[in-house]
Amino acid sequence: MSIFKPANILLPKDAPMEKWAVIACDQFTSDAEYWERVKEAAAGSPSTINLVLPEAMLGTPEEEAHTALINETMAKYVEDGVFETYENSFIYVERTMENGTIRKGLVGMVDLEAYDFTVGATTDIRATEKTVIERIPPRVKVRKDAPIELPHIIMLVDDHDMVLIEPITAKKDELKKVYECDLMEDGGHIAGYLVEGADVEAFNETFEEYSATVGEKYVGLDGVPMILATGDGNHSLATAKTCYEELKAANPGVDLSNHPARYALVEVENIHDEAQVFEPIHRIVIGLDPEQVLEDCKEAICVDGPDEGYDVKVFIGGTVEDIYLDKSKGELAVGVLQVWLDEYLAGKECEIDYIHDDDALIDLASKPQSIGFLLQGMEKSQLFRGVIADGSLPRKTFSMGHSREKRYYVEARAIK
Repeated sequence: MSIFKPANILLPKDAPMEKWAVIACDQFTSDAEYWERVKEAAAGSPSTINLVLPEAMLGTPEEEAHTALINETMAKYVEDGVFETYENSFIYVERTMENGTIRKGLVGMVDLEAYDFTVGATTDIRATEKTVIERIPPRVKVRKDAPIELPHIIMLVDDHDMVLIEPITAKKDELKKVYECDLMEDGGHIAGYLVEGADVEAFNETFEEYSATVGEKYVGLDGVPMILATGDGNHSLATAKTCYEELKAANPGVDLSNHPARYALVEVENIHDEAQVFEPIHRIVIGLDPEQVLEDCKEAICVDGPDEGYDVKVFIGGTVEDIYLDKSKGELAVGVLQVWLDEYLAGKECEIDYIHDDDALIDLASKPQSIGFLLQGMEKSQLFRGVIADGSLPRKTFSMGHSREKRYYVEARAIK
């Protein structure tokens, strides 16, 4: 059975898409004003802002009331006929980014039986980074009684030969366009095309062939190959898995093979898409003697040169030095560094932070008792190799684009 399948996808019939589509709930978590503007922009129309819980609300007086309202609104939207159902279909998505490039994806559903978010999992679908278990319960509270789901989950394939999504791109003019709009709050532009009938069958056949031979990419690499990796929305997918496992536990002996909760709606994208950008996230340590930190780092995880090591620039005050992290200790420089930092900083009175911009890191590292580690961008192929070999990537390994380029909620699916 395929791990990625067409679904009965729900889209709003008449709602203005620019009001319907809202950015992923885990963005702008410290910017309550952003979400107030979203509410104002969506006022008077069906909108996904009424169906999700922005993380900016967590711990606020509004959280409980909004959570209770979500499922009520979902049921009302279903009852009022807000949705049109596209049965046994995929949605091909083109998202125009800030720089004008177009990120392509295919919306369908993944089989949660083939997914495990724990470190060291060997399933066909895996998390790329360690899941923070504490982030799951608030999401479970929303999903467990919800009649529908909306995804901001982006799954990745390591499709060097571009045999999965790109053939659909080539024939998009033959597909029915089911939505198109500019996204609110400078989110760019989005368009969705219906993939149905013979096109679904063609994709299914190609995906089966791809899945059967994917292991050939990783011959000689320690670990079990995988087919899909979570790029964004890791905790939302983990929530879907948690709810499904709770459903199984509550129904021992019941055949749930065709239950809608066994699946989760996602968008699959190819890491080799030219619009797919992995930006490095740098590290800064504050509150320790930076020279001592550097000396200890060199002794523990460094080698003499680039042939055997990953090049990392270290900033202390106004100085910069290249060090080389031992390649034998991991598939990724950030992995080698983060594992050491976690052990080295444990119990010490200091602070570690994760910085996106080069200039910001250099500025912070110029301050007293600060040392900055500037990492180079990760090669796209290293993502799958790192997870397969090392079990999962360290937290804050990479960023897939800027905040406003994250996925917006558009498609939905019944899960009851």
